[in-house]
Amino acid sequence: MSLWEHLKELKNRLIKSAIGVVIGGIGGWILYDPLLKALAEPVNRISEETGGLAAINFGTIASPFDFKLQMSLLIGAVISSPIWIYQLWAFITPGLTSKERRYTLGYMAAAIPLFLAGIWVGWLVVPQVVHALTQFTPAGSSSVIDARTYIEFVTRMVLMLGLAFLVPVVLVGVNMAGIVSGRTILKAWRITVFLVFVLAAIAAPGADAISMFMLAGPLLALFFAAIGICIMNDKRRERRQAKQVEETEATADIATPGSELKKL
Repeated sequence: MSLWEHLKELKNRLIKSAIGVVIGGIGGWILYDPLLKALAEPVNRISEETGGLAAINFGTIASPFDFKLQMSLLIGAVISSPIWIYQLWAFITPGLTSKERRYTLGYMAAAIPLFLAGIWVGWLVVPQVVHALTQFTPAGSSSVIDARTYIEFVTRMVLMLGLAFLVPVVLVGVNMAGIVSGRTILKAWRITVFLVFVLAAIAAPGADAISMFMLAGPLLALFFAAIGICIMNDKRRERRQAKQVEETEATADIATPGSELKKL
């Protein structure tokens, strides 16, 4: 394809992605009220506990509309993520070999549900984090939170956990590329388990240990499953390399004059 054809293809993919986000944004506009109520619940809970004022504040006349539009587009981007991720893959796939296409398709087939699962877990975690941070409001004091600041905080938290669920896919990818071995990743299992349980202890919906283990379990299962895949891939790569070395040595022996006489 010529440069102009590439640009035209990129434009078409971007238009399709934008249409998907807009359609998802319509759904986000409908879901805005119940989602905002759920997000504001941990803040409103502070009013009951401290006896002071705690609320999400809109600083200007147009802020409520801007906030709703921003939230709707954010929800639309999450809902339509399979569409725009596919459009990205469809744009780069013509430049890949058939083997590379299979690999990237497999990565995307795993990445999309994992990312959405991380977003869902992030949605469950955010109210607990907000409550943990705002409970330090002194009794009788006010905690008035700017709506834009609040949405930025929520967005970062949710995306952080969504990306955390993609770590196994990244680990398998770098291992397939030969950058790091599965045994090297396995050496960091202690610090990984520690960090996962610290996160689970902070974000667990309940104060009991069962809630913490229920949250930490899926993250650890994904991590160790990725390590298992990496180790199996390392063994397969070692067998393939050993076979190639044997074939190279056999070819060299046949091509070397008098090699059979030397062996005799």
